[in-house]
Amino acid sequence: MLGPRNRDRERQNPDLVRPPSTDHGNMPNMRWSFADSHIRIEEGGWTRQTTVRELPTSKELAGVNMRLDEGVIRELHWHKEAEWAYVLEGSVRITALDTEGGSFVDDLEKGDLWYFPSGHPHSLQGLSPNGTEFLLVFDDGNFSEDSTFLLTDWVARTPKSVLAENFRVAPEVFRAIPEKEKYIFQGSNPDSIEKEIPSNSPGYKKSKLQFTHKMLAQEPLNTTGGQVRITDSTNFPLSKTVAAAHLTIQPGALREMHWHPNADEWSFFIKGRARVTIFAAEGTARTFDYQAGDVGIVPRNMGHFIENLSDDEEIEVLEIFRADKFQDFSLFQWMGETPQRLVKEHLFATDKKSGEKFVKAIENAEKDPIKDTLGGDDDKEEL
Repeated sequence: MLGPRNRDRERQNPDLVRPPSTDHGNMPNMRWSFADSHIRIEEGGWTRQTTVRELPTSKELAGVNMRLDEGVIRELHWHKEAEWAYVLEGSVRITALDTEGGSFVDDLEKGDLWYFPSGHPHSLQGLSPNGTEFLLVFDDGNFSEDSTFLLTDWVARTPKSVLAENFRVAPEVFRAIPEKEKYIFQGSNPDSIEKEIPSNSPGYKKSKLQFTHKMLAQEPLNTTGGQVRITDSTNFPLSKTVAAAHLTIQPGALREMHWHPNADEWSFFIKGRARVTIFAAEGTARTFDYQAGDVGIVPRNMGHFIENLSDDEEIEVLEIFRADKFQDFSLFQWMGETPQRLVKEHLFATDKKSGEKFVKAIENAEKDPIKDTLGGDDDKEEL
């Protein structure tokens, strides 16, 4: 390259600068970094988002990265979209109300998640002295964090006479209400949940719904190259529009070749360096590189894998879907479950010896979602 260059960007995305020879055809961009998203800074917190406006292929889901300092409140509000969230660092208190008037309050830590169905009012408050950060995911790529329904905004846009009639108090009570939305603001540190909402309070009714789930506390599926935890409506019944998998991929390991039949994959990389090649049919394939803070999209039914590029650091990634259940098809399992004659005639018609070695390697058709690497050259030669 003789012209102007952004060398730092090129180092982050080497497979865009020099793509693998197997890449071919035209495919839209499937990668965005939250580092490129505009940050909205508020009193004691900030927020930035990745939606279809930042990443046009992010059609089914949108993501918001938010931080709250200790005691800082994301004010009482609700959305048209359902909200799914994963705590990245620190701890946070959530409140919610269900359609039967039941109240829910819970404290969450790193690795926990929550889900608020469309229209359900809720709030968030940071609890950690060093701050709390989380990923919010909404079940519509067109979502905008700036277009939520806020308590203070609604009250400010309602005549005081109507407020007085609605709450049965004198209009003068509302003289000091905010003139505009508060959105994110410094509040007082909360007391324990038991003291904040006593169970014997006359105006309190506990919700029958469970709005939270401890994802990292789940017993993982141990694979040869990492661990998988899946949270969907089967073990978190309230989460009917968002399903997710938490993956740890060991150095050199591979999230096996697969595809998802029921939804686009919206991935968020928490740690590590990854390579993903997406196969889109019609001879089209494109490779992308990802690191911490990046979002990746794989449209439904497109084949792909996740390769750990590091020799000493694992990948931690969330695979998120607009679906009630996590579903995928394993290429390895498909080949193992298919009559061997068909497989060999498809792939090894001119090399029967290699065909026999291949079908022997896929005799065990059980899925291994994250595969370790082959041991040495002798093992590779054997296969």
